[in-house]
Amino acid sequence: MPSTALNCFSPFEYLSPEELRTIHAGALEILVDVGSDLHHAEARALLEDAGATVDDRRVFLTLPLVEQALTTAPAQVVIYDRDGNAAMDLSGRNAYFGTGSDCIYLLDSFTGERRVFAERDMIDAVRLCDALPHVDFLMSMGMLNRVSAEESCQRQYANLVKYSNKPQVIIAHDATCLDDIVELAAAAVPGGREELRQKPRFVLYTEPTSPLLHSFESIDKLLYAAAHGVPTNYAPGMMAGATGPVTPAGALTLATAEILFGLVLHQLKSPGAPFVFGAGMSNIDMQSMQPSYASPEAMMAQAGLCELGRNLYRLPTWGFAGCSASKLADTQAINEAATYIFMAGLTGSNLNHDLGYLEFGLTYSFDLLVMANESVGQLRRIMDGLPLTRETMALDAIREVGPGGHYLANDHTLEHYRENWFPDVTDRNTFERWTELGATTMEERCKAKIKLILDEPPVAYNEQVINDVLEKITEKDD
Repeated sequence: MPSTALNCFSPFEYLSPEELRTIHAGALEILVDVGSDLHHAEARALLEDAGATVDDRRVFLTLPLVEQALTTAPAQVVIYDRDGNAAMDLSGRNAYFGTGSDCIYLLDSFTGERRVFAERDMIDAVRLCDALPHVDFLMSMGMLNRVSAEESCQRQYANLVKYSNKPQVIIAHDATCLDDIVELAAAAVPGGREELRQKPRFVLYTEPTSPLLHSFESIDKLLYAAAHGVPTNYAPGMMAGATGPVTPAGALTLATAEILFGLVLHQLKSPGAPFVFGAGMSNIDMQSMQPSYASPEAMMAQAGLCELGRNLYRLPTWGFAGCSASKLADTQAINEAATYIFMAGLTGSNLNHDLGYLEFGLTYSFDLLVMANESVGQLRRIMDGLPLTRETMALDAIREVGPGGHYLANDHTLEHYRENWFPDVTDRNTFERWTELGATTMEERCKAKIKLILDEPPVAYNEQVINDVLEKITEKDD
């Protein structure tokens, strides 16, 4: 399994232990005194039997219920690739990066057109992600135009598993759809559903509705995931100032309460089931009335949630990275995307999605995805730290070269040069050499990289088996 742990001596910590406990106390006050609306009869009965107070659809938790859930939820979740190899260790400060889901539009890399995302685009996107070394996991990236809502999630997953070996984060409309996806995943592995339970290939993304509303569909998926050992988060998609408090501290506190409510239900259903802690809290821009992707306040709130999850609750963590409010894969886009990537890496958030998002998640960009892949590579090299040994300190080489010499032909240089980070689409040439090579911009080099990957013929894994299962699912739904 590739190691992505941050090895520098003093990684970033945004909140003190006392501040984390203060936020936790505020979240408990909300859960116990304010309550949450729960639109799921089985879940209400489960909580009432465990000691919660239920008044029609309003549920008030108790402190022991929260404490018990935090005791049983595991501190580590390992996600595997399609071949059954451990690919992501969601624990500690391991930081993994992947794409987002369900953009409506694609910003075409070669025509510049912002057009409706189609299934052909998704297949290209998956193939591109599979070829980029610092994209660790995949989400669907786009909605499938002209595919019914009843089939879209299943078709999305079929494309993910056919065209990439990498693990996934999935979405599902409801528990039936989720079971269909599990069936598709089981068809792609030798051991079927039991192997999936032992070696999960994906994490389910599901969320409550802020503020403090838990819909039937979200809870039904959460309970299914707990019962079947499917790792899941329960991540509020809050817009601070609209569906949550405008202050980062207020948004963070409310989100913590909403996640803990989901965790309590999840652990009551199946103690020890795998759960990932995190949320999205982009603040509303009062001019555009849109969420401010990659705003400083969103990153502040994510840092706090990450530290709550890791340091106080001992849970794997969920976050954002590589996304932008820009409409183009331009300077604004890579500035916002790279800042978010480095913030996620510095805080040590485990599972960071949305690489390649433009326009608040409405539009997907292959170009920004390639740029973000470059930024993640830089981050990982920087956070590798400096191992101090006689060899890495080059003491023997320094002795050998002595004063006034050079290191170009020294054995130490030859042995260690390739440990440095090498860029993919970043240019390091002189002006003259850069001009000779065509005087290309970063954007042009990204397009060339995309074309190089997509010009290769697509290879689908286990295509007939997966298509047969997909056809049976479609017939069943009809």
